[in-house]
Amino acid sequence: MPTRLCALAASVALLTALAVPAASADPGAAAGTGGTGSTGGTGGPGAAGSGAPTVNLATNPGFELPSPNLADWGSVPGWNCTGGPAEAAVTTTAAHSGTSALTVTPANADSTGECAQTVAVQPDTTYTASAWVRGNFVHLGATGTGHDVAPAWTETTSGGWQQLTTRFTTGPNARSIRLYVHGWYQQGPFSVDDVRVDGPAPAPAVAAGSIPTTDKVVFFTVDDGWQRTPEAERFIADHHLPITAFPLPMPAGTDPDFFKRVTAVPGSSVQDHSVSHSDLSRLPLEQQQVEICDARDTMSRLFGTAPVVFRPPFFAWNTDTLQAAANCGIRTVLTADADFSWGASNIRHPGLLQPGDVVLMHWTDTLAADLPRALAAAEAAGLKPAGLVDYLH
Repeated sequence: MPTRLCALAASVALLTALAVPAASADPGAAAGTGGTGSTGGTGGPGAAGSGAPTVNLATNPGFELPSPNLADWGSVPGWNCTGGPAEAAVTTTAAHSGTSALTVTPANADSTGECAQTVAVQPDTTYTASAWVRGNFVHLGATGTGHDVAPAWTETTSGGWQQLTTRFTTGPNARSIRLYVHGWYQQGPFSVDDVRVDGPAPAPAVAAGSIPTTDKVVFFTVDDGWQRTPEAERFIADHHLPITAFPLPMPAGTDPDFFKRVTAVPGSSVQDHSVSHSDLSRLPLEQQQVEICDARDTMSRLFGTAPVVFRPPFFAWNTDTLQAAANCGIRTVLTADADFSWGASNIRHPGLLQPGDVVLMHWTDTLAADLPRALAAAEAAGLKPAGLVDYLH
């Protein structure tokens, strides 16, 4: 106890010294007057040097969205909380607005109960982050901005809701930031609602079924991940095939070493295929963003590199999909123009495979036979498999 109290006092002194006008708490703001909790809503300060409209870039900012199917039990959509579901819960009472708010109970004396998410940003651009909080020593901040930014914090909200606000300008190389909220050691539960990261909307991702190139290459892509066979793994290794894998988070998390092995050839990578394999074109933008961003976070955590390509399940997408993907830092929404899954040999244009074609396959018990058939088709056209990410600009 004395150690934590000393740490608390030292942190208060440090935060007081770091505090700048861009990081603030508004103790006078009344409950119910904050943001709407709707991703993509307008409002908030504009972004410096950008003509794009200002929108809320946070994922699931009001904690109203349901968890996708196949998500971790008890997970908070769009957010990663220290200690997992035992430490954070979405409540349905006493929200700042709407019907839900995030309540975090730190799991032990060594935890602040931090919850965070990755937000795609543009370089050299100003953003304003805000959240309504309730509790003692609640903090709101951002890392990875390219500049040191003091968090906004409050010693106590005296049982009510209080808005925290901080503003930051990204550095020349910043493409994403880590937005976080947390309490403090031995200070009890805290609640968060109506989070905002206000700034310019990123340009929508580009939809593609092939990759423009004059090089004599094709791209082998393999989806889902439910059936992982040693025969397919051995064929990939023996033929030194660059593979772009689009596994779902659940099979990827069940057997990450398999996907590391089958993407060990240079040019290979693991990309984003959503959380639940739902038809995203039937979902609103906010839920599409959860599907894509949560899968991105899982792949980043398991394989160490953030995806830059999204494969929409069933090849079903709409304009909201392109924007949701961009909001998750995805540059390309990729379908395919040839399908060699489950014994098929379908090419969606006349003739043989062409340079830049994307070939679809699946991690199934037929993949060990599908791969040599696809490779033979590529060789018949005078093409060879290449690394997809190497050809994206």
